[in-house]
Amino acid sequence: MRADLEKLLPLVQKPARYTGGEFGEIKKKDADTRVALCFPDVYEIGMSNLGVKILYGTLNAMEGVACERVFEPWGDMASLMRERGVPLCSLESGLPLAEFDMIGFSVGYEMSYIGILNMLRLAGIPLRSSERDGLAPLVFAGGACMFNCEPLADFIDLAVIGEGEYMDCELVELYRQARREGITKREFLLRAAKIEGVYVPSLYDVEYGADGTISRFEPLPGAPDKVVKRVVSDLDAAYYPVDGIVPSTEIVHDRSVLELFRGCIRGCRFCQAGFTCRPVRARSEDLLTKQGIESMKCSGYREISLSSLSSSDYPGLEKLCDDLLEWCEPNMASLSLPSLRADNFSMELMKKVQKVRRSGLTFAPEAGSQRLRDVINKNVTEEDVLTSCRTAFEGGWSAVKLYFMIGLPTETDEDVLAIADLAYKVLGEFRRHATNKARGARVTVSAACFVPKPMTPFQWEAQDTRAEFSRKIDLLKAAMPSKALSFSWHEPGVSFIEAVLARGDRRLAPVLERVLETAGGLQAWDEYFSLTKWEEAFAFCGVDPDFYAVRERAEDEILPWSRVSAGVTDEFLLRERRLSRECRTTPDCRARCSGCGADRLGGKCHER
Repeated sequence: MRADLEKLLPLVQKPARYTGGEFGEIKKKDADTRVALCFPDVYEIGMSNLGVKILYGTLNAMEGVACERVFEPWGDMASLMRERGVPLCSLESGLPLAEFDMIGFSVGYEMSYIGILNMLRLAGIPLRSSERDGLAPLVFAGGACMFNCEPLADFIDLAVIGEGEYMDCELVELYRQARREGITKREFLLRAAKIEGVYVPSLYDVEYGADGTISRFEPLPGAPDKVVKRVVSDLDAAYYPVDGIVPSTEIVHDRSVLELFRGCIRGCRFCQAGFTCRPVRARSEDLLTKQGIESMKCSGYREISLSSLSSSDYPGLEKLCDDLLEWCEPNMASLSLPSLRADNFSMELMKKVQKVRRSGLTFAPEAGSQRLRDVINKNVTEEDVLTSCRTAFEGGWSAVKLYFMIGLPTETDEDVLAIADLAYKVLGEFRRHATNKARGARVTVSAACFVPKPMTPFQWEAQDTRAEFSRKIDLLKAAMPSKALSFSWHEPGVSFIEAVLARGDRRLAPVLERVLETAGGLQAWDEYFSLTKWEEAFAFCGVDPDFYAVRERAEDEILPWSRVSAGVTDEFLLRERRLSRECRTTPDCRARCSGCGADRLGGKCHER
């Protein structure tokens, strides 16, 4: 560790965030190419991210390449670093971020955009791509948010669209070749644009009309007409970090994580991941069992989480749990199974999974009324929810969390109040069927604010205004006075900014710079988020945020993400949007192929 950084450790919260030296970290002194794997949030969040662990192991497996981690410091450390001139450095070697050849950001949440700029500023690196003339450092980004990276277009040199395991390695190898040949950054970017899944914003011209919408969005010579995401077709052959880094301080998800499959068969119309992660590709049961046991042996963890977008849809889930439990039970290790669906909940499975440690159950009806659940294509009925809760209460559970979304397209006050009605019906199931009534019911209702996301059937929809969100939240609060019900909600102001960034374009660049200057980083955290600072930045830059968040888009409008494809066709998304207006559902991929187009990307969808 650098001596100047070490002097700061006694002055900050959680100094273990900055020390490195964890069990399993990789140090490579003889590398000729150094890649900084950056996560624009604090250590505890970044080290809980499976994607970061996968990329870390994949890149470090390349001969001559050293991949090192860099996280955004908490506010106390960031202030001291600026005050004392200490640059942002990697955990492995303490190398300043500005001295890396390539700097890659993993971006899964729009509110972390400011974190990217904050990390570059702390490193002394010019924020805008146009201000970085040389080949090094090359700044790129990947992750879920890159399906619309236009708000970051002026800051990053390129974006990695889709799953990056192989793509990142190809990009690094191309960089090494370019450095050997001594070519310019511009020539390198032209070559990089030929890699499938790489989007270079500077190779596209954008013009805007008098009404503010995009009037022209054209590729320059050498750039593809459309960049289609990359997928890993065979997950059994893909890298999985069984011997990854074990954090030396507590992190958010302090356990082993076993990725069952990628993609989702369901097609909920609000869910970006459900469309951008298609097609469904699963790991084999035998391999998962081996990887799960190996990861717990290597890490010392005594909990493993079975992870995917909808884990209970994994075909061999019960057998997998049985096989894992053969090792877990004698070793006092527990299984956790998030992403439960109320229409395929199995009490026998949950009894198996929670033999060692029992926790609460979580279901996501998303909407209170059946009409609105049909609008969003949830394909879950009220009876599914009540039956699952009844089964859980009969099995000895007393705590249930219910996740909903408010502000969904076509929502009425009756739909909002139906959330409270469903919560009371769940409470009634406890009172009638619970086997441990003495403990009392704990029913938690959580409401998120709908954010229209790119690459979904609702990408054209308007978001509710903040005032309307607040009114609906007050409506729900008044409808649930029972002390047995706990109600929490997402802050409408944060969701508003998230929507602006999710559907924004290149004109937001000066806004991001202004927010960095006036509010600083860590905007995903309540302690640092300032809606006032964002509003002032919009006004200062002459940008109307409502244009991006609360405006319904015309179906023929050129969208900021129109040069990128997740493999799902626009025709399919439009068809799904129109079906939503008719309250008509689409069966899941297991029941019938809906012709979304993702099967062209390789692998196979779901066994049908």
